[in-house]
Amino acid sequence: MRSPDQSRENNKKKVKVAYLVSHPIQYQAPLLRRIAQEPDIELTVFFASDFSVQEYVDKGFGVDVKWDVPLLDGYRYEFLPAIWDKRRTGPTSQLNYDIFSRLRGNNAARGFDLLWVHGYSTLNALQGMLASKALGIPVLLRAESRLGRKQSDALKQIVKHLFFGGLKQLVDGVLPIGSLNAAYWRHTLGEELPQFPMPYAVDNNYFQSRSREADLRRGDLLRELNLDASRPIILFASKLQRRKRCEDLLEAYLSLCSEVGSEPVPYLLIVGDGEERAALERRASESDAAGVRFCGFRNQSELPIFFSLTTVFVLPSQDEPWGLIVNEAMNSGCSVILSDDVGCQPDLVSDGVEGFVFPVGDVDALKEALQRVLESPETAKTMGQRGLKRISGWSYEEDLIGLRRAIAAVTRRLST
Repeated sequence: MRSPDQSRENNKKKVKVAYLVSHPIQYQAPLLRRIAQEPDIELTVFFASDFSVQEYVDKGFGVDVKWDVPLLDGYRYEFLPAIWDKRRTGPTSQLNYDIFSRLRGNNAARGFDLLWVHGYSTLNALQGMLASKALGIPVLLRAESRLGRKQSDALKQIVKHLFFGGLKQLVDGVLPIGSLNAAYWRHTLGEELPQFPMPYAVDNNYFQSRSREADLRRGDLLRELNLDASRPIILFASKLQRRKRCEDLLEAYLSLCSEVGSEPVPYLLIVGDGEERAALERRASESDAAGVRFCGFRNQSELPIFFSLTTVFVLPSQDEPWGLIVNEAMNSGCSVILSDDVGCQPDLVSDGVEGFVFPVGDVDALKEALQRVLESPETAKTMGQRGLKRISGWSYEEDLIGLRRAIAAVTRRLST
């Protein structure tokens, strides 16, 4: 049995990492549990709000959402006291206090060795970085941002230049989620700021195991949606917002169906909800195609069953920062079609290898990509297998390698 002195000595050897984030996020919880298992890292997560733990109205989906996966299990966390909390995400949605004293520590507990911040545009993120600067605690920054296609006007460029000039003084390193994000940091914070890649991943083990289990339950979903198992299935799963451009997929699908000869007509499954749903349903009802199914919002644990039925998964989004749903689909062995404005595309999907890439907004090119996948089931299967192999190397283990390298570099206290 360890003595109290031995326990204190072991705790001193651990690197104390504070992670500051807006709220519990379903994609991040498994990663936080994995980091908490590291014997030489003592992780504490500071949340600004607990709104996502309860049932809440998701603005993007436009419906009440309660996640069916554990958000708070397996790691240490605290909810910061709030001056205000608007129960949603946004730059000014929460303002909390006591960050400084939590980072500094007290007689009962030593302060933190490092602050890791998710996002940089919220009031809490900025005050957390300022507090760390005052305390001499190094800061690592992670965010989803990437360079947009539209050029900002002159005034916005000046404001951004001033903002990022100040932000650069608060940050000791960044944790790029992918190649476009890395380019964004080089552009905004300079080439000399250290970068430690920390890929934007999902729990690959979970989704791959759920995919295998889902194969046993495919029949239930086929019956629920009245689907013929012999027909190919095109899947869209995301929020039904304008920037997701589901209408492009619907138009490409309707055009494709009008040209189909004797071969099986594919289904189009639209999983998700949001402001565009009514317009999409109207457009589908005006057509002769009977293969469109609107499936509504489905929780995270339900998605692998949809993936198990899918011939090809499509995300035609515009200005998509990443698209973690693509990671999920690839973990289930789906071939994928992405617009060239989806942030994960350069890292996860090469045109003609794991799937196809088309210019965002080009409905004809999207239809052609669908035709190429659907005309050869073997091609779709091969692409899905390649995608599964590629996504298996884009995992939490790579995240941990990047985070450990970053911690070692900025604290000089951790072996990699």
